[in-house]
Order: sequence, then C-alpha cells, then structure tokens
Amino acid sequence: MERIIVNLQERSYPITIAPGLLNKSINFFPLKAEEQTLIVTNNTIAAIYLHKIRTVLKNARVLVDSIILPDGEGYKNLHSLNYLFSVLLKKAHGRDTTLIALGGGVIGDITGFAAASYQRGVRLIQVPTTLLSQVDSAVGGKTAVNHPQGKNMIGAFYQPASVVVDISCLKTLPQREFISGLAEVVKYGLAFDRSFFNWLEENIDNLLTLEELSLIQCIRYCCELKAKIIATDERDQSGWRSLLNLGHTFGHAIELELGYGKWLHGEAVSAGLVIACRIAEKIGRLKSSVTERVISLLKRAGLPVSIPSILKPNRLFPHMLRDKKMMARKLQLVLPLSLGKAQVCKSISYDLIISAIEDSQQKFTRGN
Repeated sequence: MERIIVNLQERSYPITIAPGLLNKSINFFPLKAEEQTLIVTNNTIAAIYLHKIRTVLKNARVLVDSIILPDGEGYKNLHSLNYLFSVLLKKAHGRDTTLIALGGGVIGDITGFAAASYQRGVRLIQVPTTLLSQVDSAVGGKTAVNHPQGKNMIGAFYQPASVVVDISCLKTLPQREFISGLAEVVKYGLAFDRSFFNWLEENIDNLLTLEELSLIQCIRYCCELKAKIIATDERDQSGWRSLLNLGHTFGHAIELELGYGKWLHGEAVSAGLVIACRIAEKIGRLKSSVTERVISLLKRAGLPVSIPSILKPNRLFPHMLRDKKMMARKLQLVLPLSLGKAQVCKSISYDLIISAIEDSQQKFTRGN
C-alpha cells in the first residue's frame, strides 16, 4: 500500500493507493458511525462497485444514501448538479454530511463542485475508478461542470478530505477509457520529468497489460508530482500549476467543437500535446526529435495524435479564447521546451497556431 500526503496545512489529506481497497475496512474513509453520507456515481460504475462501498460503510454503521447519474461527459452540467442538490435537500443532509465521488473525472468534478457549494461547503471523499481520475482529476481540488460554450467554466477550488485509489478498478475499465488516461500520464513526463518520460517509453507495454507493480509505480509518481505542485500553487497563482494544462487548451477546444463525449478527454489532450509540440517547434523552442518521441509514445499507447479531418482549425480558435489561462484578453499557451520542461508562453500568433493545428491534422493519425 502506498500513501501520499497532499500538504496544505490544516487541509492536508492522504492519497491511498493499493489493489482491493473498496473491499476492505473503513480505515481509508475518514468517517464515523452515524455520520451521514451521499455516494454519487453513474449507472456504469454503480453496477460494479456501489454495493461494495455501501457494504463497507454500512458495516461501520455509517448512514448511506446514493445517487446514480447518467454516464458521460455530456451529463457534466448544471442540470446534473441541480439534481444532486435536490437529492441532498430531499434526504435532509446537513452541513456535517460527506459526499463520496465514486467514478471517473466527470463524477469527481460534479461531486466536488456540489461539495464546495452545498450549504457553503461539506466534506468530500474522492474514490476515482479510472486511470485519468486516479493520476490527475481526483487530486488537487479543481471541481467544475461544463457549459455549452466552454469546458469546466463553472466551478471552484475545493480539496477532498481523502482520495482512495483502488487500482483493481482498472481491471473493469473499458480499454478505450484506460488508454485515454495515459494521455495525462504522458503529459506529466513531457511537462515535468524527463526520466519519467523515459520510464514510460520502457514500460508502456506493461501499463497496457495492467501489470500491477508498473501501475502502482506510475500512479504513485503522478500523484506525488501533483501533490507537490498543489502544495506550492494550490490556486494556480504562481503559474506552476498551469503547466499541468499542457495540451488542454487545444484538447478542450476539440472536445467542445466535436460535442462533449464524442472524444474522451484524454484523447483530445493527446492530440493537444502534439499541437503544443508543433507550436513549440515553429517558434524555435523545441527540437523536432522530441516531438517525434512524443508522437511515438502516444501512438504506442493507442492514442490519437491528430484531430479529425472534419474539424476546421479556425473553428477551434474561438473556443481557445475562452480558456481559463486567458489574461488581459490574451491567449497564453503551455508549451514544451524539452522533455521534462514546459513553460507558459504568450503572444503566439493566430496564423502560427492555425498552421500547427493544420500540420497535426494532415501529417499524423490515431495510434494503433
């Protein structure tokens, strides 16, 4: 078992990583007998894990309600959030309740935003069941819902009380969902750690076959790195946390233009990483050999390295202008400078951005 502490003084919390945690005792959940909880999940996850976690909590005499939302990015919206609030009110949950997010990034983001908002803040426990949520979205306190005009535009910073990572959940994850999560893993290596990127090149096949020790090592490292970033730049004020958004300005635009749910988040981020590399090349900040290594690794993982031909590059740009890194109405892009190093760059021209998108669209295709 691995345990990592996100150090935020009085708001510090543990990330526990191991196989089989959802079948075990209450020790991983900071709950006591007679405390009230609401488990939020979706219909796919509920069929596999809801009974298990309800049993663990009920055996500890914790009071358990649950809500099952439809599965998919298209349901990460204000309507779902309001439905969650309605259930909390109908079941008479007070300020001492705990919301438990059981699912991937969509469930984690909706539940986190609800916890931040309900009666001005209630306790939150994240139980991520996808690779993407285990290495990224469940850690760090970013919560949100989507708007038709922009992804994650309505939300709050709100840290959980605990993150419980059961890697056994990955065995029931559809292959496409697992592969999607690898985009965020590659992002960590490209943006922050060359040696981790090298490790991924050597171990990508082990990850794809769900080899347990490799999975634990990968998830632990990503969580350790993100915990370090959150501890020093929780609310994205110094710019270091912004580097976690490498590939996301383009990825969010791709998701929005295609329609939420057509591409998974990690798939869009993967194509966004390639576009970011191409822009960095064009401004003379990145060697083409690095871009080729990134493309090779993404393709080995089975991730897309280009955008669909039906997307018009100029239609992506207006979505990018609603990116949360916009400052003084100017677009800021996170770009890689080398393996393991990234930087927020300003004043990148429209023509250059469109050219890089066109290059990624024409030259490369989805991985195997």
